Amino acid sequence: MSDRPDILVVDDEARLADLFAAWLGTDWTVETAYDGSEALEKMADSVDVVLLDRRMPGLSGDEVLEEIRAKGYDCRVVMVTAVDPDFDIIEMGFDDYLVKPVSKDELVAMVEDVADRSDYESDIQEYYALVSKKALLESEKADRELAENDEYLELRDRVGELEKRVDETVSGMSSHDDFVGAFQDLQTEN
Repeated sequence: MSDRPDILVVDDEARLADLFAAWLGTDWTVETAYDGSEALEKMADSVDVVLLDRRMPGLSGDEVLEEIRAKGYDCRVVMVTAVDPDFDIIEMGFDDYLVKPVSKDELVAMVEDVADRSDYESDIQEYYALVSKKALLESEKADRELAENDEYLELRDRVGELEKRVDETVSGMSSHDDFVGAFQDLQTEN
């Protein structure tokens, strides 16, 4: 389908990258890269979604992500990795995070979700990415750790600021009921 995004799967485990590509290849145009250097060589403006492993030899996924953002590519990036999240994720420029192992259904749903986000304004994209990070940290860290971490507290405040702006934007989008429902679900969980 021409309106479906182009996806770049980046993982040094070739069999896993190929599996992800096979899962997604029936609905999307998918490229694979087996290390960070190859990923940067294959990056193009046509890439809409990057599925990126964090821990790779040579250029790590974190370094590839920094380079993607530094070069100004307008794509969504999902970290798909065995690395458990920590506070370092707050400053990273990804849009969502999946911890391996990942099922086909999870992967397909995530790609659909982040691809849909590309249709929304930058405030909404930033809000959704920050809410994802906030929820991820809250599921992994004790309340005491969160309360004592300045970066987390700033993240929480920024989410609050953006929520007001997003609510104003979304209120005029009658065709985005699923989008509004997703935020209500996230807020209920938190």
